[in-house]
Amino acid sequence: MSITIRRAESRDIPGVIRLLGQVLELHAKLRPDIFIPGTTKYTPQELENIFRNEDTPVFTAINDIGEVAGYAFCVMKRQPFSTNMHDFTTLYIDDLCVDENCRGQHVGTELFNFMKQYAKQQGCYDVTLNVWEGNDSARRFYEKMGMFVKETQMEILTD
Repeated sequence: MSITIRRAESRDIPGVIRLLGQVLELHAKLRPDIFIPGTTKYTPQELENIFRNEDTPVFTAINDIGEVAGYAFCVMKRQPFSTNMHDFTTLYIDDLCVDENCRGQHVGTELFNFMKQYAKQQGCYDVTLNVWEGNDSARRFYEKMGMFVKETQMEILTD
C-alpha cells in the first residue's frame, strides 16, 4: 500500500470522523470515567475550521484508493514569556490515529516522520504529545520513533 501525506482537506472529513470514532472508543475503554462512547471529539464544521487554521495543522495519510488511512492533529505552541525560560515553538501532536485496518503497515511512521520534518521546517524546537496511561502500544510506538518522557502529569480523583 502506498501512502501520501498531506494537509487535511474538506473531502477528508468523513474519513477523519471515522478514525476519531476509533480513537474515542480506545480512550473510553481506558478511561470510561472521562470519555463518552459513541461520540467524536469534533463536528464536521469544527473540522473545517481546524483544517483552515495555520496554528492547528492537520495531516492525513491517504492510501492508494484515496481513503484516509491515518491522521495527525497538531498545534503550534509558543512557550509563554518567562524570565527563566528560552523562547521557543513546539509542534504539539494533539491526536494521531492510524486506521485499525492499516496498522503494521508503517502509516504511523510515515505520518510521524512527516510531522517531524514539518516541525523542523517551521523552526520548532521540539515535537511533544501526551499519551494516556494504559495506551501501551502508542507509548511503544512513540518511543520507537525516538521520543522520551519530558514530564509526567499526575492526578488524584476527588470522588
